[in-house]
Parts: sequence; C-alpha cells; structure tokens
Amino acid sequence: MKKVFRQTAVAGLFVAGLLALSSSAYAVDADAAKALAKQNNCLKCHAVDKDKDGPSFHSVAEKFKGKPEAEQRLIDHITTGEKAKFPDGHEEEHKIVKTSPPKDMAQIKNLVQWILAQ
Repeated sequence: MKKVFRQTAVAGLFVAGLLALSSSAYAVDADAAKALAKQNNCLKCHAVDKDKDGPSFHSVAEKFKGKPEAEQRLIDHITTGEKAKFPDGHEEEHKIVKTSPPKDMAQIKNLVQWILAQ
C-alpha cells in the first residue's frame, strides 16, 4: 500500500512539474512586448486601457476574446499594412511592425499575445 501511494505521489509531482513547465514555456514576455510596441510607435495611436486614434489594447482583447482566429488576425493586421479605420471615418495603412532581426515571428507573436492578454 505504501509503495502504491509513493508511486502515485511521484506521478502527481511529475505531472505538476510538466504543467508548470508548459505554462512558463508559453508565458508572454510583457517587457519585450512593451519595448517592441514603443520601438514601433504603437503607443502613439494605442494605449493599454484607453482609446486614442486607435482602439485600446484592452478593447482589442475584448473584441477578439474567445475567437480562435484572434492571434492570426492580429498578426496579419500588424505585418501586412492593411487599412485601419479611424473613428472619424478615414482610413490609413496600418504601420507594419518591424523587429530585429527582421520579420521575427516570435517577437510578433509575443506582442500579439500580450495585446490579447490585456
């Protein structure tokens, strides 16, 4: 009986450790996301919690909450220069987010995941 309990406890600790590793492996690096947003002047038109010329990141996160296409939709938006619509009705091409090294999808995904976490 003690042997079974010990094996179960060890298995439980192993699973808990895997869960901890898997969640930290996908954790958003908020500092890196904020730095990339600042480098690309995203905060000129957006803020975390209030609308400016563009919607707040909180509003964007709410709009896409629970939608499986959210991450890819935002990646496309910030990497293709598609048209952005403004409250006064005019449209402009959205600035393409630049990374160093160029087109680093890990940095882009981190930024998008940070926005969606707001």
